[in-house]
Amino acid sequence: MTQTTAIDANAEAATDIAPLTPDAVPLNEPLAWPVVDRDGTLLLERAAVIVNEAEHKFLFQHFAPYRGDQPVTEAAAETAKDSAKPSNAAASAESGAATNARDMHLTIGALMGLRPQMGASGAPMHPCRLIGLAPNDAMFVTLPIAEGRPVPITPSENVEIVAIASQAVYRFVCTVEGLCQTPFDYLVLSKPANIRRLRERRSIRVRAQFPVRYGIGEEGEQYDGVAIARGISALGISVSAAWALGKVGERLRVAFELRSGGAVTSIATTAVVRNVQTEAATGNATLGLELDRLTPAEQMAMKVYVFDRQDDVLYWTGSVR
Repeated sequence: MTQTTAIDANAEAATDIAPLTPDAVPLNEPLAWPVVDRDGTLLLERAAVIVNEAEHKFLFQHFAPYRGDQPVTEAAAETAKDSAKPSNAAASAESGAATNARDMHLTIGALMGLRPQMGASGAPMHPCRLIGLAPNDAMFVTLPIAEGRPVPITPSENVEIVAIASQAVYRFVCTVEGLCQTPFDYLVLSKPANIRRLRERRSIRVRAQFPVRYGIGEEGEQYDGVAIARGISALGISVSAAWALGKVGERLRVAFELRSGGAVTSIATTAVVRNVQTEAATGNATLGLELDRLTPAEQMAMKVYVFDRQDDVLYWTGSVR
């Protein structure tokens, strides 16, 4: 059994195990066991070294550390799930002049997120793509898939759409006019209504809060510490750390998990440091990281994660800073 498998199994157990205290986690010596968060997410691998008081304080300030070789309670895991849910902060939106799909300058193949309008608040967006436009402005889109299965869609129901155009992202509603199965499954949607344009951008960034393990430099297999994600886009993430992990232009190794709609995607890649801001009082740092070496599957997982949190937009930005 691998270390990761053992940790996953431990996280599902229901034995009452107390979280670690700061005194139980040593400084400047290899850990005798991995450290996980209350939901079982790996924070520090076995033999990792916490090198200073700042990292030690950061660990306990932002996470609830447990020994990874002992089971975490189900109650703690549920608490972690609740705390990780995005808030209901309203998306920052502006009214646009677009009145139809052509005004939005949507192109064939444009990535879209779809969810039923009934009870839409807090529901995840399911990815699909635009495959055609009719003369009457009806839209043809691929059937959304969630967890490997088609999303249940009923003709005549209203759906909410978020669509990525070349210079902006739009939110609108459509009525499902048909569900077709030849030559493949796709939806026929009515002319878009109630079109709203979000601010022009290169990518949208939404709030996030999950551990990000980091390794200094581009090479190596061991991770040196843990930071916490503050925002995520399809292009990168912003993280808070106990110290400035690198200079602008340098590379780090990062590893984290994205959880959307019950699916978990593990991402381990390199990142370019695009921005560093250090707090003079604490020494803590916020870094903007560009993930430029993602696989297609990882890129889709990043986009799905962002779509799931469209109602918790931080802002639209021209970069990952």
